[in-house]
Amino acid sequence: MRLSKILKNSLLVLTACLVLSACATKKEVATDSIKGQMQGDVYTGTDTVEYLAEGVPDRVFFATNESILTTASRETLRAQAAWLRKNPSINVVLEGHADERGTREYNLALGERRANAAKDYLMTYGISSDRITVLSYGKERPVDSGSNPLAWSKNRRSVTVKAN
Repeated sequence: MRLSKILKNSLLVLTACLVLSACATKKEVATDSIKGQMQGDVYTGTDTVEYLAEGVPDRVFFATNESILTTASRETLRAQAAWLRKNPSINVVLEGHADERGTREYNLALGERRANAAKDYLMTYGISSDRITVLSYGKERPVDSGSNPLAWSKNRRSVTVKAN
């Protein structure tokens, strides 16, 4: 009877180890599939990026609950500013967006802060504030309707579009 109890306990421990190692392997695979698209909690891939002009991306991405521009965002905005300086007759709208988390009011304010951060940066590169309109959509216009970190990171953005 004592040997039977030891054998049962050993099998239980072995089964638990197998289950835990399977979970760890699965998580590792899921993380690997996101690498190259995420930097911290900021999306850096290109599958949602369109172009304001040839070679000039139209959007920049933000960290969760942030309106601070990343290095990549600043590079994109510098390219936009250079293009806008070459095309002085074109005005733009900076659309601020947020992910689905948070209240509607909070996300509208956050989207506005993000668009204003992009506007302020463009202005430091010589683009007149008269040429830039800021508009916040908050969480109302996601590019990815998923409810996961990758989808959220795609939705935390400011998009520069030509004004009509």
